[in-house]
Amino acid sequence: MEIKTNPPFDLVVRDHGPAVLRMCSALLGPGHDAQDAWSETFLAALRAYPQLAVGANLQAWLITIAKRKAIDALRTKHPIPVESLPEQEASVDGFDDLELLESLHSLTELQRKVIGYHYLLGFPYADIPAFLGGTATSLRRAAADGIKTLRKELTNSKDLS
Repeated sequence: MEIKTNPPFDLVVRDHGPAVLRMCSALLGPGHDAQDAWSETFLAALRAYPQLAVGANLQAWLITIAKRKAIDALRTKHPIPVESLPEQEASVDGFDDLELLESLHSLTELQRKVIGYHYLLGFPYADIPAFLGGTATSLRRAAADGIKTLRKELTNSKDLS
């Protein structure tokens, strides 16, 4: 009789580290804050790993920890007043950040979340119901509708300029 166990922790870090870093970078921006949150995530995970149920969804568990660590990092930051704002970087592909942000705000919260989990974090649709509820089919439809709306709005705004 074979006893099932969770994989060694170094394999967990190797397999799920990129997704955790994407989550941290999405919330904190690329750089040292995201890397610190990534490290804090795996330190916390290492402490809790021995008690984790065998067969648990490791990536979902790690993403949840990463999200909480990133939120903690955001809470500790305090804005520092400056005399003038820094110059904005040039936009990518002809769209400025404001256009994209306005277009994202036109989506439903569910559409934004599903698009983030699937396209930004790389989760397959079958895994996303663990975070948001619903079914993989309904979430795939929400993402498709959201992407269609974004394309339509960004194309329209580009045509108007």
